[in-house]
Amino acid sequence: MKYFLISLFIFAGPLQIFSQAEPVISLRGVVKDAGGSPVSGAEIQIVTDSGEIYNCNSDREGAFTCPIKKNNEKFTLTVRADGFSILRRTLPISQDISEELEFLLDPAALRETVVISTSRTESLLSETPASVATVSKEQINITAAPAADDILRQTVGFSLFRRSNSRTANPTTQGTSLRGINASGASRSKILFGGVPLNDAFGGWVKWSRVPPIGIEQIEVLRGGSSSLYGSDSLGGTINIIPRKSPEKNSYFLAAELFGGTQKTISGSIFFGLNIRKWAFDLTASNYQTNGYRPIDKDVRGAVDDPQNSHNSNYSARISRKFAAGSNLFVGASYFGEARNNGTPVQKNRTHLRQFSGGADLDISKAVSRLSGTLSNSRLIFRGYGGTQVFDQTFSAVSDDRSTENLVRLQRVPVQSLGANVQFSTVYRGQTLLGGFEISEVRGASNEIGYFGGNATSAIGAGGRERSYGIYFQDFAKIGERLVLVGNLRLDLWKNSRALSSTLRFSNDQISTRIFPDRAETAISPGVSILYRAAPQISFYMSASRNFRAPTLNELYRGFRVGDVVTDPNENLRAEKANNFEGGISYGAAGFYLRGNFYWTEVLDAISNVTVSSTPALITRTRQNTGKIRVRGLEIEAEKRFGDVDLSIGYLFVNAVFAEFPENKAIENLKIPQVPVHQITFQTHYRPGGGWDLSLQGRGSSSQFDNDLNTLRLEPYFQLDVFTAKRIGERWQIFAAVENIFDARYSTGKTPVRSVSAPATVRIGIRWN
Repeated sequence: MKYFLISLFIFAGPLQIFSQAEPVISLRGVVKDAGGSPVSGAEIQIVTDSGEIYNCNSDREGAFTCPIKKNNEKFTLTVRADGFSILRRTLPISQDISEELEFLLDPAALRETVVISTSRTESLLSETPASVATVSKEQINITAAPAADDILRQTVGFSLFRRSNSRTANPTTQGTSLRGINASGASRSKILFGGVPLNDAFGGWVKWSRVPPIGIEQIEVLRGGSSSLYGSDSLGGTINIIPRKSPEKNSYFLAAELFGGTQKTISGSIFFGLNIRKWAFDLTASNYQTNGYRPIDKDVRGAVDDPQNSHNSNYSARISRKFAAGSNLFVGASYFGEARNNGTPVQKNRTHLRQFSGGADLDISKAVSRLSGTLSNSRLIFRGYGGTQVFDQTFSAVSDDRSTENLVRLQRVPVQSLGANVQFSTVYRGQTLLGGFEISEVRGASNEIGYFGGNATSAIGAGGRERSYGIYFQDFAKIGERLVLVGNLRLDLWKNSRALSSTLRFSNDQISTRIFPDRAETAISPGVSILYRAAPQISFYMSASRNFRAPTLNELYRGFRVGDVVTDPNENLRAEKANNFEGGISYGAAGFYLRGNFYWTEVLDAISNVTVSSTPALITRTRQNTGKIRVRGLEIEAEKRFGDVDLSIGYLFVNAVFAEFPENKAIENLKIPQVPVHQITFQTHYRPGGGWDLSLQGRGSSSQFDNDLNTLRLEPYFQLDVFTAKRIGERWQIFAAVENIFDARYSTGKTPVRSVSAPATVRIGIRWN
């Protein structure tokens, strides 16, 4: 009997194990283009009817193998590859898939099959009820300008606070504006890089030099308020910069670029990616320096006027680990350093920033499906980030004849920041449901030493803390083949605490301190949008949303000086709140795309720099909540493919005014500073063959004003850039670019001294891919 039981265990045990194992089959296939050539690096995703997800990639021969459990009746296969339309096919498991299947990809239609993530979940551009523009890797590579912000200027509606670019502009003026919704240097748009905010934690502006183009895969621009998903800073929209992808499994990738040009400009950048089994590593490094140009108009230029030079270095690294079922964990770190001369021997600034980030993308479909069989494609995403930075700046007063200058202020701004986001998404009966929670904290101060007559006279310190919380929900429902409904809701709470201002007078050693009371605000941001596809080529959309932007610590506690203009902080600022309504129509066919939309945005308690006094020697402004700003606009974009030539055109009409300001009736119905009524952009790309590329980029605008009183007018301008490149072999490419080919010296600012744009510049370089 003993031996019988042992024998039974030996033979029955394996039978039980094999009876519980689920049979697995291997789907083998090959991905090819319409001409029959293999497509390498294509992403294949398989979703079974039970909600299980499998991911794999095609190799250099276009072949792939994906394992599938056979306990399903059917599965949906999706194939994505750059430059091709997305292919979706539903296949039954009962079909004989033991033989290799062939999948042919068609070339991508213009704007039709781009996958975006500005709604926090992936969706087709054609199924997104919003105004969205995308900038691909190819477009980045054929743009004459070498900086990310200048590349984005080809997107209609994008601008910095002033006309100057990030290579020459003071960092505090690099606030991002979309659709003309910007009344000061702080950004009204949130900028994300890999899911982590790029907006300065203290001032809201964006250090665009932190994003070298070599490390960018794609840029997505969501125009229109998106606080219902992204909270503060996204009052005017959201820009999502997608980092360059790691290589396919068990391989490495290296890209490098080196160029030099006029104004003694030189730059080098590199991207390296390595993928070994389930581990991936990537490194991005860049260095840029230029002697710049003299920004002051030559008619008033004096002995103190120097070139605006700049030098920056950027290093970032990331390591990730893949797990089963499309899950991964990652950690990353970055360092950024920058030094600038702002146009005189005394006026300088520099920045040192260190940041870390980490996160996880987890496929939890199996666990969720056990709780509810009606939920599928469930994911949990976590992001955490933090860092420190120090911003130093010097201010001076320049004599009327610009022959001498005196130091008036030394300033140091130390900042610490932390943040985290947790997000859950799932699919329920054709609806994508999403919910998440965010928390962030910023600690910052402005420490200054005041000077008069060459002597230090006072030490001033002001600062505080801001902690914010946000919770949000979204329902993205696709009803049939024609209708898409999206509903969003977000609740935010933020609190300013431990704020004070302290002044030490060196003449008598007296200290005066003012402690500001703690305060808190809340904001509810709903949003709803609808898209209706009237025909395969024609769709309509409408949306309405309420958005907000909390004042930054910079606006509350830090003052600054530009030329003869002094701007003071205001610790009593309230949050801006905006109502946005828009609607539009789009038409897309093979080789042609046209979109137009109208929007109406009203910003309540808009924060603007308001002039309180003006003399020939000094203009004094203070930050104030200026009642109501009304922005009405019309966007038009068109793209057309003529054989080997791609042409795109964009136009924006904006009527942005101070609609109501009871405290200062003098500025009511005046134009918002730095917002022109008309903006136009265009770009052409010609591929004549033989490895050649030729592109033109043009942009221009009507006149605009540099102040709230509309007395300092900046004339209209137009700038044309040209880029050409020749590929040598499979890996090498040489290129040349000319910016501002007609040498237009248009106004970029008046303080009231006129500043002008950069002259024509040339750069020549080489790339290796």
